[in-house]
Amino acid sequence: MDIKEVTSSVSEELKVFQERYKTVLHSSNSLVDKVTRYVLKQQGKQIRPLLVLLSAKVCGQVGDVSYRGAIMVELLHSATLIHDDVVDGAEMRRGIPSINALWKNKISVLIGDYLLSKGLLYSLENSDYRSLHLVSEAVRRMSEGEILQIQKTRSLDITEEDYISVIADKTGSLIATSCAIGAASSTTSEQDIASLKSYGEFLGLAFQIRDDLLDYTGDSKKTGKQLGIDIKDRKITLPLIYALQHSDKGEQNKIKTILKSSKKRSVRSSEVIDFVKQKGGLEYAARVAEGFADKALESISHLPGSDAKRSMQLLVDFVMKRQH
Repeated sequence: MDIKEVTSSVSEELKVFQERYKTVLHSSNSLVDKVTRYVLKQQGKQIRPLLVLLSAKVCGQVGDVSYRGAIMVELLHSATLIHDDVVDGAEMRRGIPSINALWKNKISVLIGDYLLSKGLLYSLENSDYRSLHLVSEAVRRMSEGEILQIQKTRSLDITEEDYISVIADKTGSLIATSCAIGAASSTTSEQDIASLKSYGEFLGLAFQIRDDLLDYTGDSKKTGKQLGIDIKDRKITLPLIYALQHSDKGEQNKIKTILKSSKKRSVRSSEVIDFVKQKGGLEYAARVAEGFADKALESISHLPGSDAKRSMQLLVDFVMKRQH
């Protein structure tokens, strides 16, 4: 499925968003402006602003508050990606050099801070207090999720419950916030806002599990990242958690020994991938992702039919079938 099928119901609104986003990113500081123009080159599918616009349209009409919400979540998302690349030491982002690869860590951290503060000030200047509250809560959750992941990665004792908590905070929170901001911009129905937020939370969980599966099954030319990169970074995701839980002590120790040694991780990541496949980790993770996708669809099932609702249903299908 092409993403254009998903975005067709808000294609004009997305054009307006993109123009406004460029304007907000502009800075009178030449270096900041140069880096932020590069940020625009790194833009992906812009799922989060898309969800703001779709949620607004499902509940009513897209207005100025909706556009400002879409801009704010994209500023925050861009800031977190830049900070993530610094934390992970990543040199590529979506097939082109990362900002830290070109401008080093200090500039990258400051640009991430700049984008975050830009988004928060943008909301304050326009008195979008509900959006500001929702985004601030998402920032807290994303930070806690990242810290929990680092904590558990060091000890290699992450459980399925820990993993779900991490991805709910790191990925689900901002996607849920995007939906809630969009809904709140066009309706006063707290039930509908809560339903859209639930849709986003479950979609985010399904999205992240599918993304983690690509580390075992993806085509590096399409995904833009090397197969097994999560293993090399010691990120223990659901397929591996399941495989370890369904292994004897000897097998667990062998895999954990590989994960603990940076040299072994680089050389023997294919061994870990084979282990996960043999233990049924991929099939299990795919089933869990399907369960969250079904919950996302159920969350909006009571809303009246519309092109925007159809787009949100198609987006779930798109996430579940994505190859990159």
